[in-house]
Amino acid sequence: MNAPVRTSRFAAEIFAEWACGLAAGDIPARAREVARLALVDHVGLTVAARREPYVTAVVESCDGDGPCTAFGHARGFSAGDAALINGTASHGEDYDDTFEGNPIHTSTVVIPAVLAACERYGRTGADALAGIVAGAEFMCRTALIAPTAIHRAGFHPTAVIGALGAAAGAGVALGLNARQLTDALGIAGSMASGIIEYLAEGTWTKRLHPGWAAQAGLRAALLGRNGFLGPRSVIEGEHGFFLAFAAPGIERRYGALSDGLGSAFHMENIAFKPYACGTMAQPFVDCAIRIAEGGVRPEDIEDVLCRVGEGTVHRLWEPLSEKRRPSTPYSAKFSVPYCVAAGLVDRAAGLGQFTEERIADPALIALAAKVRYEIDPEDEYPRNYSGDVAVRLRDGSERRARQPHMRGGTREPLSEGEILAKFDANLAFGGLAGAGAELRSVCEGLFGMTDLAALARTRAGVAASV
Repeated sequence: MNAPVRTSRFAAEIFAEWACGLAAGDIPARAREVARLALVDHVGLTVAARREPYVTAVVESCDGDGPCTAFGHARGFSAGDAALINGTASHGEDYDDTFEGNPIHTSTVVIPAVLAACERYGRTGADALAGIVAGAEFMCRTALIAPTAIHRAGFHPTAVIGALGAAAGAGVALGLNARQLTDALGIAGSMASGIIEYLAEGTWTKRLHPGWAAQAGLRAALLGRNGFLGPRSVIEGEHGFFLAFAAPGIERRYGALSDGLGSAFHMENIAFKPYACGTMAQPFVDCAIRIAEGGVRPEDIEDVLCRVGEGTVHRLWEPLSEKRRPSTPYSAKFSVPYCVAAGLVDRAAGLGQFTEERIADPALIALAAKVRYEIDPEDEYPRNYSGDVAVRLRDGSERRARQPHMRGGTREPLSEGEILAKFDANLAFGGLAGAGAELRSVCEGLFGMTDLAALARTRAGVAASV
């Protein structure tokens, strides 16, 4: 069958033309640095979750071996299965990087797809770098087309945008031409999925979303490479992505996908999380810790008021009964009342704060029950993530703290030392501290490698450590 005649240029075509011309040597130093740190952070997070029940369930669903690496596991997997496992594990504890401007997680989707493509098909580290940057850039730009509209429609932006972002990243890494990559993006639009009903009970489906998107995008890239046709109007078409996955009534700025391509790299604004919980909860944790460090004792607290952006309420505050007493550790990660209580009691919100034992602690639950919210019409969400916490004590006095932006983002980035310390802690949490030096060395040198055979060699280190 002949391909349909195509005349005008759509957003997917414009992006594909730029992305297919992206060479590793053209990538700015800052974008390259962010990609390197994102790779380090991603690998540590994947290892940290390797023994968690949800990862075990995914691994055991994979019914064959292959040449590709799932970090923290000794056996090899098919490319699709490796992408599925790495994407699920790296996002599972909600400790992965996020984009400032509209919350979306890029590395947890794009890096698994790109690494699997490169490892399976013998591509270079430079190909991996170009793919990671291109895929992350696609996701960040698409997230800016209609901020908050995807969440409001009941979909998870990382999941649905991620399928296309993974296709972009894998397609660039595999050397697709612009026509093939446009088809891959069009195909991925029909593979995108991921509803946010996990919020009701803190179940595991959100954890699966990036892995599913990664393997779907990889498959879309391979289909595009082999001549399978996809709609070039996938983004802005009458029946396209933003009709399917975004709530009506919010302006669509389709130019966000193409404006300034090659001169502005939005993926440079990826933020690295200091806490193992939802993105918009992070500044509130900072506030709570600051108040606790000022000498406030949990037992002296009568009331905690958080001023919040209206767009965060349906994910982080309601239903309030669930948020004040999370039913699962995963639900606790998306509860500002619980996260604030953890900051006030433990002065921390790391992996250890989100366990079955910790969410049942009477002191934490009692304090979470005192945390309430008030919508602040001046809050800048989603352009900026801030926190504002006021604590009223038994003696009538008040302590207040404000965090004007997300720590770990562009305004207050984590240092490389902090990211590497997080990497080490994550490997220790996953029981692979002894493999840390080798894994870090591979991450640091990957973009200069002529092939990714070093990934397979890390599996031997995992086998020796278990």
